[in-house]
Amino acid sequence: MLVAAAVCPCPPLLVPEVAAGAAPELDTARAACVGALGVLAAARPDLLIVVGPAGPEDRGPFPAGSSGSFAGFGVDLTVRLGEASAKAAAPERPLPPSLAVGAWLLARARWAGAPVEALGVGEPLAADRCAQAGRDLAGRADRVALLVMGDGSACRTVKAPGYLDERAIDFDTAVARALGAADLAALGSLDEELAYELKAAGRAPWQVLAGAAQGAGLGGQLLYEDAPYGVGYAVAAWS
Repeated sequence: MLVAAAVCPCPPLLVPEVAAGAAPELDTARAACVGALGVLAAARPDLLIVVGPAGPEDRGPFPAGSSGSFAGFGVDLTVRLGEASAKAAAPERPLPPSLAVGAWLLARARWAGAPVEALGVGEPLAADRCAQAGRDLAGRADRVALLVMGDGSACRTVKAPGYLDERAIDFDTAVARALGAADLAALGSLDEELAYELKAAGRAPWQVLAGAAQGAGLGGQLLYEDAPYGVGYAVAAWS
């Protein structure tokens, strides 16, 4: 059963070494993420699963001990997803960027609790399949926690990656409201086509969370909401 969740944005810029001179601009977001991870630790889960958007080659499960690199962003930095079991085979695939950012956040928060695994979710995954994936994750252990990585729209300003779309702010506001209220129905009914058009990479992971939280009775708290660089970022904690 799901006992806690943290929702965080996943831009590589969240890593100060990647952001370089612009790093202070996301200090508030980083602090909120660490606060959300504290909620996960307090829940004392048996298993923590990091969920984030992934491309076709990066979808599916990643075992504990998987590593990810930020070399593609010009930084010689490698992160590892928890500790691999002594009996486990060496992970075959590197973590995609969203899950690498999640692993970096866990290291920054000095996670020393439950074993950590990850799941890369395809951004086009339909809502019903997201919900089923979430239910499957929640059934993995008696006490499961999720770290859900995902960004909102990338269309908040003319300089945003997706340019300006007038629909973006309403979409991000609705998402932030749903995450802050742990509103499963609102998250589950997010418009898949609109999310795609707005380049909101968090849609599928958020709907995985909604599926995992069914019947768990969790409450939510919104810890951060902003749109630096024209991209909607939200941080929330559920417990």
